[in-house]
Amino acid sequence: MATGYLDLLRARHAIRLLTGTLIGRLPTATASLCIVVLTRSEGGAYTLAGILSAVYGLGTAVGQPLLGRAVDRYGQGVMLPAALLSAAGMSLFAGSGPEPLPVAYAGVLVAGVFMPPLEGGLRALWPSVLKGDDQVHAVYALDAAAQEVMFAAGPLLVTLLAAVFSATAALLWIAALGVAGALTVVTAPPSRAWRAEPRTPDWLGPLRAPGLRALLGSLFFVGIALNSTAVAAVAYADGHGGGMVSSFLLSGLSFGALVGGIAYGARTWSGVPERRLRGLAAGLALCFLPLALVPGVAAMTALAVLSGLFLAPMLACSFVVVDRHAPVGTVTEAFSWIVTTMGVGAAVGAAVAGAAAQYGGACAAFSVAGAGGLAALGVLLATGRFLVLRPPAGLAPSGPTARSVAT
Repeated sequence: MATGYLDLLRARHAIRLLTGTLIGRLPTATASLCIVVLTRSEGGAYTLAGILSAVYGLGTAVGQPLLGRAVDRYGQGVMLPAALLSAAGMSLFAGSGPEPLPVAYAGVLVAGVFMPPLEGGLRALWPSVLKGDDQVHAVYALDAAAQEVMFAAGPLLVTLLAAVFSATAALLWIAALGVAGALTVVTAPPSRAWRAEPRTPDWLGPLRAPGLRALLGSLFFVGIALNSTAVAAVAYADGHGGGMVSSFLLSGLSFGALVGGIAYGARTWSGVPERRLRGLAAGLALCFLPLALVPGVAAMTALAVLSGLFLAPMLACSFVVVDRHAPVGTVTEAFSWIVTTMGVGAAVGAAVAGAAAQYGGACAAFSVAGAGGLAALGVLLATGRFLVLRPPAGLAPSGPTARSVAT
């Protein structure tokens, strides 16, 4: 297992691209926490902090596919000015704080809209960096697992910076790291050389592929399941000693996803990935359901680890399906739609789970996560005919090895 991953990371530029992307995405992983911490440190209410976080999330949901389309048309160099504008928006918010409100809203909105699509850009680059589809598919799993490390470590970094310096300094440091990560990626030779294949003009872009729409519909409910778990973990902690209990649960989920992703990418899979995706979605749904039992903390932490086992494998398999179904010349935008779809689902999940926790406690909130997992599976089962790869003329997807053209 370790040897296979070492072979991937020994590929020229692989470590630089993966590390740069993870660092560049720290603002995405920590934005909500940074906004809440700064708003509260300036005397703002939790309600205002939540609204500002939602504005940032809305900006990201809108900006990711638009910037992804720009990358497909003009190359990955457009991500650096986007990163600078995003950092400028966060710096504006850091300088103003929550007052005056129009400035605060403008700052977080600009920061979200111009967050560069590094995630989609990296997945578009892998075929030009690695050898063969098997290595590309394995690195998709490593990519998905590495995200869990970033989402676990990012909030810890923010907390440390805020404690040592200030909430404003923490936000500015994270913004600066985002620019540094983007700079690391876009100045790498594979990024500078990458060009998407010519695309058929169509305002829908990758969304004109029915298989991709079906996949995004499923991932919307995965987003609901994930973020409702975050809300439910806080509600559970309130009834079980508070303190670090919610962190134990969320860290357990991330650890399970890390283990599952590494194990999934360590072997070569045969068969059609669309069929395998349905099996992974079934595993995800079944592992989320026991969370509603809300046992003691030790057992609950074990269930949280279990709930994460199929998360990274499902995402990794989803990346392969995107690569197979995205119309030619739209790969970065297609991957960016995953970020948008799951982000919108996460917002819905937080709202629904919050209401469920208010009126039904942690059990009801965790039931939202289970329902999200079942709905994700249901979408894939109901739309199975669209995931069969029979591209009509002008919509022929290309495999990973044909996805980029070096110039």
